[in-house]
Amino acid sequence: MTDPTPRSSGPRGSYAKGIARRQEILDKSIEVFARRGAKKTSLRAIAQEVGVTHAALTHYFGSLEDLLVAVYREHERRSDSEHPETPADVSPALMMRVSAEENRSIPGLIQLYSTLVATALEEEGSPAHEFATQRFGRLRIELTDRVRLLQSTGQLRDDLDPALVAALVIAASDGLQTQWLLEPSVDHEAALEMLDNLLAGDRRR
Repeated sequence: MTDPTPRSSGPRGSYAKGIARRQEILDKSIEVFARRGAKKTSLRAIAQEVGVTHAALTHYFGSLEDLLVAVYREHERRSDSEHPETPADVSPALMMRVSAEENRSIPGLIQLYSTLVATALEEEGSPAHEFATQRFGRLRIELTDRVRLLQSTGQLRDDLDPALVAALVIAASDGLQTQWLLEPSVDHEAALEMLDNLLAGDRRR
C-alpha cells in the first residue's frame, strides 16, 4: 500500500537552498573583488557592496580570510572550466605566460591573490596558509611532471633539475605579477617568454 503522506524535503531542501544562497553571494563577491581588490576591506564593507547583511556573510564564510580564499578558489574553478586542458607540449613558462595574459583583465583578483599569499606567511594553519601551500604544492607537482616530459622529447634542457625548474617558473610568474601590480609597465609576458627561451632545448636551437 502506498503511503499517502507526502515526504517532506525538510533538511535536504534547506541544505540545497543554503548551498544556492552561498553560491549567489560568492558570485557577487567575485564581481566586487574583481573590481576593487582586497585593499582595506572588511566583511561588513563587502556585505554592503554585495547587498547582504553582515550576519549572512559571516554565516556562510565565517571570516574575511575564509571569504577571500573561497572567492579565489571559485575564480580558479571557473578559469579551469572555461579553458581546455593545456596540451602536453606547452612549456611551463608558456603556461604561466598565458595565465598572465588572462590576469591582466582582472587586476582586482590578482591583488586579492597577492593578499592571500602575504597573509599565509603570517599564521601557519590559517585558511590562507592552507590555500597557498596546497596551491604551490599542486603547481610544483604539475609543472615538474611537465618539465620531465618535455626534457624527454628534447623540448626543454635536460641538464636542469625538473623540480627546481618548476619552482623557478612559479617564482618568476608570481614575482613578475607583483611587479606588474606595482608598475604596469613591467612586461610580465615578455619576461616569461625570455625565461622560456632560456630553458628551451632542441626546439629553439
